Amino acid sequence: MKRFIEGEERGQVTLLPECLDDHIADDNPVRVVDVFVDELKLHQLGFDGVKPASTGRPSCHPAVLLKIYIYGYLNQVQSSRRLEREAQRNVELMWLTGRLTPDFKTIADFRKDHGDAIRKVCREFVLLCRRLKLLGVLPKRTFNVSRKRRAEGASV
Repeated sequence: MKRFIEGEERGQVTLLPECLDDHIADDNPVRVVDVFVDELKLHQLGFDGVKPASTGRPSCHPAVLLKIYIYGYLNQVQSSRRLEREAQRNVELMWLTGRLTPDFKTIADFRKDHGDAIRKVCREFVLLCRRLKLLGVLPKRTFNVSRKRRAEGASV
């Protein structure tokens, strides 16, 4: 009789919870995205909401939404609904966002409200990756910001 490797029971409680960082390799590109966005001066680039409002429901920090957007750009996921789904099930995005799962409307509104700033950041990210030779020569891809399709190398 053949033996198979068996997985854990889904309801099994463990003594030591797993750390998300253990699932992300040291050379994973999401680590570059994380450091890159954390070093940006978001307010100077034109992102609103960097300082939280004193009233109302707490919002998602623009850095988290920007990380989601850049991750989607790198992995050719443009739809805000798909980005929402990926944030709920993709370990890389869970790590990148600290397990925050903004809904598609939040992601779409962020893109709509900050299209120019996102384009600047994406351009700088691509230049950084090329300078550090992380991505090599990037293929001409299109990306969608504020419902306008542009070639990656096109002037914005």
